[in-house]
Amino acid sequence: NIFYSLHIDKNGVTIAEDTELVGKWNYDVMDTVSKKYGKNLAVLSIGPAGENLIRFAMISGDGGHVAAHNGMGAVMGSKKLKAIVVARGKAVFPISDKAAVEKLTRDLHEDAKTKGSKRIYELGTGGGLSAAALGGWLPVKNYTTNLFPEHEKLDGKYLRSHFKMKDNPCWACQLRHCKICEVTEGPYKGFVGEEPEYEGLAAWGSVIGNSDPGAAVMLNSFNDQMGMDTNEAGWVVGWVMECFEKGVFTKKDLDGLDMTWGNAEGAKEILKRIAHREGIGNLLAEGVKRASEKIGGEAAKWAIYAQTGAAPRGHDHRARWCEMLDTCASNISTIEATRGGVFPERMGYPPVFDKFSPWEVAMINAKENGWLQFLDCLGICSFTAPNRELTVKCTNAVTGWNLDMKEAVHIGRRIVNLLRVFNFRHGHNPKLEKPSIRYGSVPVDGPVKGRGIGPYFEFMVRVYREMMGWDPETGRPLPQTLKSLDLEELIEKF
Repeated sequence: NIFYSLHIDKNGVTIAEDTELVGKWNYDVMDTVSKKYGKNLAVLSIGPAGENLIRFAMISGDGGHVAAHNGMGAVMGSKKLKAIVVARGKAVFPISDKAAVEKLTRDLHEDAKTKGSKRIYELGTGGGLSAAALGGWLPVKNYTTNLFPEHEKLDGKYLRSHFKMKDNPCWACQLRHCKICEVTEGPYKGFVGEEPEYEGLAAWGSVIGNSDPGAAVMLNSFNDQMGMDTNEAGWVVGWVMECFEKGVFTKKDLDGLDMTWGNAEGAKEILKRIAHREGIGNLLAEGVKRASEKIGGEAAKWAIYAQTGAAPRGHDHRARWCEMLDTCASNISTIEATRGGVFPERMGYPPVFDKFSPWEVAMINAKENGWLQFLDCLGICSFTAPNRELTVKCTNAVTGWNLDMKEAVHIGRRIVNLLRVFNFRHGHNPKLEKPSIRYGSVPVDGPVKGRGIGPYFEFMVRVYREMMGWDPETGRPLPQTLKSLDLEELIEKF
């Protein structure tokens, strides 16, 4: 079984056969490549999941910095590409106003630390887990309940006050929210791994009914090593555990595994089997939508996913309607306009009045869409740039441009509509822009008990499409919309 590594350095681009990397876990790939090719390298790799074309395989960058959604690891695996190795270069690029950039970046970092990303700076993204539990948007036991009284033990505040932490920041990042942690208590005492982000804590904590933070650290690390999207993997395991509890899967069906709620070792073993397509893992490797449809019956109704194919991020979106609408109606099978909710006040609009208003949610999602795409174009982390006005000023200082906020969002809207046209040209079915049965169900308990999005969802999609300048029936961008975005050449092409 032959795999290759692609190398980018001052001499250009080369491809090398790297048989010794086959089967290696992501962190081992990084170590092996560094020993073989030298230091000062950035390494992007796939784990066993990518090699075996797991539909939700991810790409790991320098360890735990991952590009996880939509199966990009499987794309690398299909091309027999195990790793991409980039040498640090010495090239410089021109800056229009260096003094302004230095001042504005200091202001931007200070704003992030003290305002927009304050909690992330102090406690990591996991510092929001208890708030999620209290707000009703922490996913618990595959959406069978909204109650998780043990949430404080999984919150970032607990991890950072009980486990040993060491900074592990992204390159040159002053927010420094990424940490390496050593578990200091419980059955996994002594285990060292990356501190899980919020979604890792949710996936390997509340989603599977586990309240041991050490187990969550272990499972998060193991899943990264295997090379799978932690969100989809968590929903898969949570669905299996519900099926096991209700008798759809027996130990015999699961090759002897005990998949009771909270069984961390059972979760670890089934992740390994998924990554290698062994036994039941071959079915689960197709993702929760396809696996549940294959099993059929009542079990098919318990799976959590958008009908377009992928599972959502690690929240209970029944309490965050903006993100459920965004996930189902986006062009990228995950949130496109929202991140941790919506913040219209950062664009000069009034703040959210009623997060459960079908009209308001659809309208604000449409108004917000475009900013995150512009931010991605800059190649920077959204955690470090919550202040949009300062971000645009920084962009102008670097480039010499004179963008305002409206023009920045215009750039992002071009990308959104390009993606939309691309998807339609490749067979997108707008009728699938809706949640699965369980995903769109009504919470039976907790802070949002009895509040269901179902009766309003079709209306919300229509309003959202209209506000985006798309046909409300088909979801296709209207000719006048494409023209307003200087995309006239696409009008006749889909």
